[in-house]
Amino acid sequence: MERPLDCLNNPAQDDWLIGYNSHQFNKIAQELYLELTHLSACGTPPKIILAEREPLRFLASFIAACAANCPVFLCNPDWGTQEWQQVFDLVKPDIILGMGHGACRMGNGNNSQCPILRQRSVQVPNAPCPMIMIPTGGSSGQIKFAIHTWETLIASVQGFTQYFQLKQVNSFCILPLYHVSGLMQFMRSFTTAGKLVIQAFKAVESGQTLNIKQPEFVISLVPTQLQRLLQNPELTEWLSQFHTVLLGGAPAWNELLEKARFHRIRLAPTYGMTETASQIATLKPDDFLSGKMSSGQILPHAKVTICNQQGEILNSNQIGNITILAQSLALGYYPITRENHDIFQVDDLGFLDEQNHLNIVGRNSDKIITGGENIYPAEIESAIQATQMVADICVIGIPDKHWGQALTAIYIPKQSDTSALKIQTLLKDKLSKFKIPKYWIPQPNLPRNSQGKINRQQLQQIATEFLQNPIT
Repeated sequence: MERPLDCLNNPAQDDWLIGYNSHQFNKIAQELYLELTHLSACGTPPKIILAEREPLRFLASFIAACAANCPVFLCNPDWGTQEWQQVFDLVKPDIILGMGHGACRMGNGNNSQCPILRQRSVQVPNAPCPMIMIPTGGSSGQIKFAIHTWETLIASVQGFTQYFQLKQVNSFCILPLYHVSGLMQFMRSFTTAGKLVIQAFKAVESGQTLNIKQPEFVISLVPTQLQRLLQNPELTEWLSQFHTVLLGGAPAWNELLEKARFHRIRLAPTYGMTETASQIATLKPDDFLSGKMSSGQILPHAKVTICNQQGEILNSNQIGNITILAQSLALGYYPITRENHDIFQVDDLGFLDEQNHLNIVGRNSDKIITGGENIYPAEIESAIQATQMVADICVIGIPDKHWGQALTAIYIPKQSDTSALKIQTLLKDKLSKFKIPKYWIPQPNLPRNSQGKINRQQLQQIATEFLQNPIT
């Protein structure tokens, strides 16, 4: 396995970073690496917050920090004051690379003026270097950092290349590089001597796509991005040329998947998370196009078991708690490492079918209990999406003195005259009566983060305010 320093000393071909200057990348990375190793020679390697907005600087700084064995925390430069305060309190960084929120850039001559640079703290004990901290949990308002290493990220890359039988991975990245979904696209391309395109989604959506041979590239999208691209016939045609279109970040709805299949998009729905260094299950494009509906088979670097609440392993098609064993698992959440790094029980419920494909049912914590019945929002949301009367939907439970929780649908109507009664009528033949939401709250938009994940806390607030002051 190539170490980050090997990658730095033996750069890939000159034109690997399409749309950017690959020589400039190497120059920034080499210079920063020398500065960091000089600082590390005095003692503990400095802890780095990486909040570079510019992609080339972000990636060059990331590789330099890894090569110098510095703990590096990937951060979103657009976080608000409250989120940055959380991060500073947790991390107590020595160096900040980036422009946002009063950050100090290394090498700007002002290091002595920045109190943050003089703060030192001990690394997490017994963790292999370099440590790579990737943010997660931002949609709930509480940012955590999953502790990864070069080894855990490489394990994910190797699982990906084996599964898709690729020696080189060419990636077209329109997702944030500080997020696991963007970072892993860089890791796959950089460590396999592949090519990497980085473009803002807004540029792609407006038709400003770089001239590449799509059949040689893999692109990653979240469902809301796929939905928007499929609204444009030219971009739909452009997307259909890609070797593979990975889809993750949030559950996709059936109508969207059917539309992608109709347009022969080589979609690969995935299941994974920050803690697993991206996907551990993926449906191959040929299986998707043939009509298969699942998260696909488990990648070679991982194993999934489905257990009941007593911890007993269940048979095929039995729904239970998902437990993941993988070489790509995070060591814990900063600053605490877990004792058993190789096993991770997640909040998701699912089952393995006869073909050993993983099927996700919903999140255990999202389960709604109404009148003693267990309901998983994903099923209800899928049925409502299938009516083709809503542009977006989320089902939550709100406290109810008679039923325990009342099923509540918060939705964006496709047409201004779409009434909840029309949708309910269409659901009567599809769902049991207790699964049809009691309250229907139309909204102009739903609070989702950049990966398409819904902010359920905010939805609870919207529902509470709406029901206290209903529109008459």
